[in-house]
Amino acid sequence: MQRRLAQMLHHRSAGLQKGDPVSLPLTTSTSYHLPEVQGAAFIYGRNGTPTWEAVEAQLALLEDAETVTFPSGMGAISAALFASLRAGERVILPSDGYYVTRVLSEGFLTPLGVDVVQIPTLDYASADFTGAAVVYLETPSNPGLDVVDIADVCARAHAAGAIVIVDNTTMTPLLQRPLDLGADLVVAADTKAPAGHSDALFGHVSGRDATRMARVRDWRRLSGSVPGSMEAWLVHRGLETLEVRLERMCASAAVIAGRLAEHDAVQALRYPGLPQDPSYALSAHQMQGFGFLIGMTLENATVAERFLERCLYLVRSTSFGGTHSAGERRARWGDKVPEGFVRLSIGVEPVEALWSAMAEALR
Repeated sequence: MQRRLAQMLHHRSAGLQKGDPVSLPLTTSTSYHLPEVQGAAFIYGRNGTPTWEAVEAQLALLEDAETVTFPSGMGAISAALFASLRAGERVILPSDGYYVTRVLSEGFLTPLGVDVVQIPTLDYASADFTGAAVVYLETPSNPGLDVVDIADVCARAHAAGAIVIVDNTTMTPLLQRPLDLGADLVVAADTKAPAGHSDALFGHVSGRDATRMARVRDWRRLSGSVPGSMEAWLVHRGLETLEVRLERMCASAAVIAGRLAEHDAVQALRYPGLPQDPSYALSAHQMQGFGFLIGMTLENATVAERFLERCLYLVRSTSFGGTHSAGERRARWGDKVPEGFVRLSIGVEPVEALWSAMAEALR
C-alpha cells in the first residue's frame, strides 16, 4: 500500500511537460473540439472529463481495480445495485446498515420486481445465501459498528451463485480491502474521509471484472449520474492527504474510545480497536486500522443532545470523515439504536484539546 500511495501522489508526474502545472488543473468544459470523433480522448461531459479521469486514476491505484466515479455515495450504490440486479432476483441487505440504501431498495427495487431481504449484519455469518443474486454488506455497519468476516461471506455467497457488493465507506481502501477478500464490487461515499473537508459530494464503484464494470460505466452514462468537475477536483486534492489525516484521526479515536469506555456517563461503547469490543479479533484480522468512528450510548436522548450541544469541538452534523470532529444522535433518523446513542466521528483536532472538551460536556 505504501507504494500505491506514493504512485497516487505522483500519478500525473510522468505525463508533465516543461512548464505544466504540478497540481491538477480544474477542467469545467462539457464540450470538446471534435473535427473528427475517432481517437478523441473526450467527447462530451456526460461521457467523461479530464478531471474525472485524474481522480479515477487515483482511486484505481488505491483499490487496485477499475474505478468509476459518481456524484455521491448513493449514486455509486444505485449504480452497483441497478447494474447487478434484474426483476425476479433477490438481494440481501443489512437491516442495520446505512438507512438510505434500504429506502432506495424498498422504494425502487421492490416495485421493479426485485426481492429485497434484510438481515442484521451479524447474521451474515450464518445466513443461507441460496437463491440470492446479490449479497450486499457494510462492515463495520453504520452506525452500530458490527463487523462480519468479508472473506467468509464472499466464499459462501459465491458458492450459492451470488455476487458480493461491499460498502467500504467507513474504512476506505487504506484501512480495509474488500476486493482482496473476495468481493466483486466495492462502493464508497468519497464525500467522507477521502474528500475529507465536508465540501464535496462524491462516490465510486470499483471492481476487477471488466464486463461488470462496463455495465456500471454504462449506467452512469445513460442515467446521467455523473460527478461535477469541481467536486472531482476537490476529491483529487483531498485524496493526496488522506493517509496523513487517517493516521491522526484513527490514533485520536483510539485514545478517546479508551477514555470513554471508562467514563461513568457512558453506558455502552463500540469501537473496533478496543480489545474488549466484540468485533476486535475479527477487525484486527481483516482491517489495516480500526477507523475513526465511535458509537457511544448515553443515558437518554436529552443527555445525548445536551452533550452534543455543550461540546465545544464537536460539529452537530449528519456526516462523518471530515477534518472537524462530529457527533450525532442517530435515533432521530430512525436507526434501530438506543435513544441516547451518539455516533462520533473523530477529526484532526489535537487530541487532548478534543478530549478536554468532550469530558467537560459529559459532566
